[in-house]
Amino acid sequence: MAEGGHYDIVVLGGGSGGYACALRAAQFGKRVALIEKDKVGGTCLHRGCIPTKALLHAAEVADAAKESSKFGVKTTFEGIDAPAVLSYQQSVVDRLWKGLQSTLAGRKIDVIYGDGALASPTSVKVGDAVYTGDHVVLATGSVPKSLPGLEIDGERVITSDEGLRLDRVPASAIILGGGVIGVEFASVWNSFGSDVTIVEMLPQLLPLEDENSAKQLQRAFRRRKIGTELGVAFESVTKTETGVSVKLAGGKTLEAEVLLVAVGRGPVSSGLGYEENGVAMTRGYVDVDGLCRTSVPTISAVGDLIATPQLAHVGFAEGILVAERLGGLDVRPIDYDGVPKITYSEPEVASVGITTKQAGERGVKVKEVNYPLGGNGRSVILQTQGSAKVIAEENPDGTAGRVLGIHLVGSRVGELIAEGQLIYNWDAEPEDVAALIHPHPTQSEIMGEAHLALAGKPLHFHA
Repeated sequence: MAEGGHYDIVVLGGGSGGYACALRAAQFGKRVALIEKDKVGGTCLHRGCIPTKALLHAAEVADAAKESSKFGVKTTFEGIDAPAVLSYQQSVVDRLWKGLQSTLAGRKIDVIYGDGALASPTSVKVGDAVYTGDHVVLATGSVPKSLPGLEIDGERVITSDEGLRLDRVPASAIILGGGVIGVEFASVWNSFGSDVTIVEMLPQLLPLEDENSAKQLQRAFRRRKIGTELGVAFESVTKTETGVSVKLAGGKTLEAEVLLVAVGRGPVSSGLGYEENGVAMTRGYVDVDGLCRTSVPTISAVGDLIATPQLAHVGFAEGILVAERLGGLDVRPIDYDGVPKITYSEPEVASVGITTKQAGERGVKVKEVNYPLGGNGRSVILQTQGSAKVIAEENPDGTAGRVLGIHLVGSRVGELIAEGQLIYNWDAEPEDVAALIHPHPTQSEIMGEAHLALAGKPLHFHA
């Protein structure tokens, strides 16, 4: 491939948002350059969603082996072969990576590997080569964050990046941060046999989820003997002969083999020429409007680089939105409340829409129902506990109106939230969903049962 050149669109960053934009733009006949410093697929494919969920599946298999006697099946659990788990994990990543490369090639997208930086409002420089475009899309993603004075050494004090490459099961671990990343790692390591404690400065795990979901997850983690220190701040860490010693506010000290720092991810934007070329930014994030347009007319930005939910599927949607806008379609802003979220722990936590607390903050009067999985045949078969909570706007006559939020807890409930997304985004009311027939026995019935209850006609549930 010739060095440099002119394109309709130059995309800087080959992660979820960047490659989605490139793929969709190519469908409009656009000539696209996709610049990536590492591997296409970005954090999600190589250091996030996919490898993490592979570990979680291995953890599910481990739990099934250990608990098989509950189902009358005799097995022997001999332990975890960590290198073999990593091999399985990498095989999943490699297969998807090869498929993505093939798809990009099939759409005739020029993939340029190297460290790129914005050289002007219409160009990106990679080494000595300059790639110009009628439009530039910034999609440089994010990296794990730390706290002031907390040094990541990659061995005893690690981030999720090192955690995914760990070739052993730590005997014990302290996880700093009770968000999605921290909760998922806690679930994996506990299933693998580690002694795990989560430290979260806010009063609940998964602070962005509904309080009811968090309480159920916390109860489940107590049953699994996963420790939690909630509403307490981290103060310091020191290395010991066997690992680390972590001091918390109030003087309590915890010791473990490793400390996983899972306090969120920050945007990759420093030193890339953004501000020098007029791109407005706030705390490292690129400022955009509802259509992902930056302060520079020829530049858009998507994914973890902007201050929207840090989810791969959000990156996909934003990348597609930009490509369709540049392709001449009439696009509309994304309703981020309507984006489904899943934490793939055991049990899983899934949601779409707003929480009860958010409804109160917005001055919205609601009716809600919390349907327990104990009333669902498939969930009893699976021996899982949890619930389906549905929040609806209260009509003036006291009946339930438009559904505002759906919050699920239990094994495999992440697979159900796509229906929740349709209910929320199509402004459905409980009466609409109650008229649908859900197959029996499936966990999907919890969606129907909860909406039946809100519509005033519960079946297997005393509302």
